[in-house]
Amino acid sequence: MTWFFSFRRLGAILAKETIQMRRDRLTFAMMLGIPILQLLLFGFAINTDPKHLPAALVAPTQDRFTRAMVTALELTGYYNFVAPHASAAEADAMMERGEVVFVVTVPSDFGRRVERGDRPTLLIEADATDPPVASGAISTLGTVAAEALLREIGNEAVQRQSASDQLSIIVHRRFNPEGVTQYNIVPGLLGVILQLTMVMMTAMALTREIERGTMENLLSMPATPFEIMLGKIMPYLGVGAVQVVVVLSAARAIFGVPFIGDLSLILAGVLIFVLALVLLGYLISTVARTQMQAMQLTFFFFLPSLMLSGFMFPFRGMPTWAQIMGEVFPLTHFLRLIRAVMLKGAGAAAVSNSLAALIGFAVLLSVVALIRFRRTLD
Repeated sequence: MTWFFSFRRLGAILAKETIQMRRDRLTFAMMLGIPILQLLLFGFAINTDPKHLPAALVAPTQDRFTRAMVTALELTGYYNFVAPHASAAEADAMMERGEVVFVVTVPSDFGRRVERGDRPTLLIEADATDPPVASGAISTLGTVAAEALLREIGNEAVQRQSASDQLSIIVHRRFNPEGVTQYNIVPGLLGVILQLTMVMMTAMALTREIERGTMENLLSMPATPFEIMLGKIMPYLGVGAVQVVVVLSAARAIFGVPFIGDLSLILAGVLIFVLALVLLGYLISTVARTQMQAMQLTFFFFLPSLMLSGFMFPFRGMPTWAQIMGEVFPLTHFLRLIRAVMLKGAGAAAVSNSLAALIGFAVLLSVVALIRFRRTLD
């Protein structure tokens, strides 16, 4: 044997590694799939300036001046009046449920004040739980509405700088008047931290049993697949509970995030979410054969979930196909639930859709995981 460099030995090692990589098809697929997935998501799905935001119109008397302003706002591309004839109570409930981002209120005497030459008032309520979402629409609001009003009354010769003198616009940023980004980020971080740790730790638990050769002992026990699954996931529910206490305590003590809603509703949503996550991790462990594969599958799920859930980028700014994909991830529904309860004080009825979605995920994942579970090693 010579100590000098040998191309023959190097070639043999390269051939061995190539064969091993070809056998490990999952790793090879992750190497190609993750970059392609990131390119597609960042290139097509991410938009930091959302358009066509849902809005409700509260206007007891919808005269020609009101219609002119509504049309002008829609032409900006930011506003989409999905409820053009809503009452004040209906609009408030829709904003609490997250169905609209804006509520435009036009007083009943708006038209009369315009005709008398008085300065009319327009109230715009914006859902500020996610400050970047409404910033672009609010910035264009004053000039567009004032100029539309001037065109309708025939004062087109008035200079642009005097347009704002014809209309008084009051903007009310609800649920987060100061526009503090921590109020939006910190509750979302709870979901992100739980998703990464719960899925990865649970996924690696069963694959570790396989790699260490202790799965045979587990399978020889007189236990049903359901009992084995519960035994594997219940310890991680306890770990998730500790993380929840730490994050929520830090959110209140360090960042001052308000807790307006019912704490029991928050904890119920967190419990269902964590249960869905550990079941997902258990399902991944029935597919992966090694801990490395389990980690790769976890990140393959984590990346699109992080980008399409509305945590990093505005959910409403994404194209329709990306929003449909985002609905598939439990994190999307958990973010809606915890932000609505913590920041808006929403009740169970307002977040019922999110709760139902999380329960559906948990039930579906448990059924599929039990089907995938193998009583004997292949």
